[in-house]
Amino acid sequence: MDTLTVIKALSDATRLNAMLLLQLEGELCVCELTEALGESQPKVSRHLAQLRKVGLLIDGRVGQWVYYRLHPQLPSWAKAMLREAQAGDNLPLREARRALEKMCNRPGKLCC
Repeated sequence: MDTLTVIKALSDATRLNAMLLLQLEGELCVCELTEALGESQPKVSRHLAQLRKVGLLIDGRVGQWVYYRLHPQLPSWAKAMLREAQAGDNLPLREARRALEKMCNRPGKLCC
């Protein structure tokens, strides 16, 4: 995985915020990311597929749900870049976290 590929993959706000949410939450399904990011399921799925293709994410199916998480072998420089991006002032990320917290029908979570 080269630096340019990672930077290009994270240059889109939807992909960057999906990665940052996954970094914070550990693992999320497509429906959670769709709710948090306020985007359509096809758009979120397309972005997740791009992140998976370049090796930033892995996915796994549990019943009807497909869960995504950061690739466990993500290079340390990529992890550091995500930490720095998370530390910055990112209003869309804050809004996405609030939307995720308010989501009552999260898979595997108790309802509000």
